[in-house]
Amino acid sequence: MFVLLGFAAVAVPAYAAFNWIANSTIIQLGTLFAEKQVLYDRHRGLGALMREVALAEALAGSQAIRDWTLDEDNPAVMRRGIAELEHYRQSFADNSYFFVIDSSGNYYFNDAANSYAGSQRRYAVDAENPRDAWYFHTKALAQGCHLNVDNDANLGVTKVWINCVIREGDRVLGVLGSGIDLSAFIHEVVNIPQAGVTSMFVDRQGQLQAHRDQNLINLASLSAETRDARSVFSLLDDETDRERLRALMEEVASGQSMVRSIFVDIDGHQTLVGVGYLDRIGWFNVTLMDVDTIIDRRLFMPIAALLIGVMGLVAFLLMVIFKHTVLDRLSRLERAVRGAQNGNFGPALSFGDGAQDEVGRLGTAFVELARTVHDNTRLLETRVSERTQELQQLAFMDVQTGVLNRRGFAAAHAECAPKGQYGVLLMDIDRFKTINDNFGHAAGDQVVIEVARRIGRAIDRIDTCARWGGDEYIVLLPGASPQSLRATAEAVLAGIRDLTVVLPDGREIRTSVSIGACLSDKGDRLEMAADMADAALYMAKSQGRNQLMVLDREMQKQSRRA
Repeated sequence: MFVLLGFAAVAVPAYAAFNWIANSTIIQLGTLFAEKQVLYDRHRGLGALMREVALAEALAGSQAIRDWTLDEDNPAVMRRGIAELEHYRQSFADNSYFFVIDSSGNYYFNDAANSYAGSQRRYAVDAENPRDAWYFHTKALAQGCHLNVDNDANLGVTKVWINCVIREGDRVLGVLGSGIDLSAFIHEVVNIPQAGVTSMFVDRQGQLQAHRDQNLINLASLSAETRDARSVFSLLDDETDRERLRALMEEVASGQSMVRSIFVDIDGHQTLVGVGYLDRIGWFNVTLMDVDTIIDRRLFMPIAALLIGVMGLVAFLLMVIFKHTVLDRLSRLERAVRGAQNGNFGPALSFGDGAQDEVGRLGTAFVELARTVHDNTRLLETRVSERTQELQQLAFMDVQTGVLNRRGFAAAHAECAPKGQYGVLLMDIDRFKTINDNFGHAAGDQVVIEVARRIGRAIDRIDTCARWGGDEYIVLLPGASPQSLRATAEAVLAGIRDLTVVLPDGREIRTSVSIGACLSDKGDRLEMAADMADAALYMAKSQGRNQLMVLDREMQKQSRRA
């Protein structure tokens, strides 16, 4: 889910970047197309014109023509001159020529139909005639060929006249030339059927000279206000774009660039404008292009679909790899954690892959940690058990004598009493206070220890001896009978009767014990059994000590009633 969300987050800037790249590509392709289109139209139009200019310049430099201007009335010179003109007429695209000899003002002309063969001299130019003003304007120009554009919008005819001035130093010998009809070329350019492309020709002032829409063409009869409304600048929405277009036209006209293009707004739509300059006729070739129409954005859809498919495939592969390398392994690690929580620290506790990446090292570290904790736990439990046993020994054993204490004897009795009949021996060291008084408490401790040792030697392994008080001992005899009870009591008494404890200073202490014995029934409480044994002990002491008293059944019944 996070991978998908991440790709969704990336898709937003990626979509913006894709649109930016697509728009940039469209703009670059559109700009390149516009500039190539303008250059193509420029060279196509000027190519034919330059050929005509070259022919006119060659004719103006002909020696036969120059000789004729100097000796117009010489028939031989005239024939050579006329022959030269007729020769070049066949090469001119318009198949026509004109020639004015300045010394006489005679105007010679012949057309494509050779209508004036033999009578090429038509009239003489006159400075007073407005129709001849072109000649006097042209002769004032420098030597070379000059172009004059004659655009008749009503007839849809655009003709360029090539006027070549012939000079001999500062002296003008004449003017000759030809015309070329560019109407077909212009109509082909402006009426191009390509979708999204509109071509036009404008003059240096931006007035439309040729356009697909004839209503926009600048007619000479229109007023200045109407002409302004029909300039190329009037097509633009914004004054800033108009200034940019003017600057662009000036840049192209100055020769800094052959063609330039910019984006402007026309009727609220961004349009690419390409501008080229036809310097020979002083016109601009302006091409308007709707880039979105020329370059269909659907061309980029396969790329977008490919990118989306690749992103989806990458997302799927990432999820599969992430699941395999991370999620599945984390699941195994989680199962190992659950097993450890349930106390499973055996061989089944393993992560299983041994990889050395982050997850692998984490799993291995956890398994090692769990097993270390388990080992330490077992060691700690062993130590606690041992310590518990030690504490239990301290709690249930008499430290001085090494036999059970009163608490330990109570536990032994609780385990034995529910199982059946048992016997109890309660004994007391005779005149123990006198021993302490005469020999000291250390001597008394030795006596206590020795008595406990003698009792342990006299009883069986299943019997239990405990220190009941300071100089009192109690013995539990599981499953005892009257005979075994007396026999054990007599064995204990005999083992202690001749007891002599030798002190470190050599003094001797002779001691004895008095014993009270009784049989208890199954389930008798310890207090009842101890009381009956204590009653028998009291009887033994009252009869002179160092002797045994066993309560018989009748005495026990009386004791129970009591």
